[in-house]
Amino acid sequence: MARKKKHEKEANHERWLVSYADFITLLFAVFVTLYAMSQTDKKKVEEVMASMASSFGFAASPASRPSVIEMGAMNIIPALNKSASIPRRGKSRGGEQDFKATKASIEAYLLKNGAQNKVSVSISQRGLVVSLKEAGFFDSGSATIKPSALSLLSDLMGPLISYSNGLRVEGHTDNVPISSSAFPSNWELSTARATHVLQYLIKQDFEPKQMSAAGYGEYRQVADNDSEEGRMKNRRVDIVLLSEQSDKGEP
Repeated sequence: MARKKKHEKEANHERWLVSYADFITLLFAVFVTLYAMSQTDKKKVEEVMASMASSFGFAASPASRPSVIEMGAMNIIPALNKSASIPRRGKSRGGEQDFKATKASIEAYLLKNGAQNKVSVSISQRGLVVSLKEAGFFDSGSATIKPSALSLLSDLMGPLISYSNGLRVEGHTDNVPISSSAFPSNWELSTARATHVLQYLIKQDFEPKQMSAAGYGEYRQVADNDSEEGRMKNRRVDIVLLSEQSDKGEP
């Protein structure tokens, strides 16, 4: 009696879909975990973790939850930080292209932090000039830097400390006369402001032998003193990062 031929099982060409689906599921879990770790809202983190536990069939132990929350509070994803510091460069003497890059970085920082009305940046033959406007850094008739302005000043000076170029701090005023026990004239006020900024920079580890300070009173104006807007522009402290050519000629 003839035996019946056994039928060979047909190959299952779709088995790879199972492995692919598992891979996609795990990948999704990774991104959900990263999202949860970036959150500082405890309630939201717990909700995400509970959802994942339900989906993958495991119970998250109470002891494991704080570690996720703590890591989220550390802002481990840099893109989520509210403010980014200005990029720095290696310690070296800078040229025009370096100044342009630093100028662009400072301007981007000012725009992001809404401080364009307190500081302006320019490049001249002398070098890179960071102008601190009086209203943002000093009270009227005072040479003391406002405590509220120290953080901004520190951020602005961060990129400059990486240069080995000479640095000049120059105080300027408008032409409105001042006469007080501390400052008999605008000469004293402008010089005192420049000196206060210089002393602050030295505390921030700038090299003293590369620095100098000067006060010019109302005699190096950048705008017309006939209007309040012009006088506001003239009341400033310029921090000048000297170009190589200027560095050789400046006192």
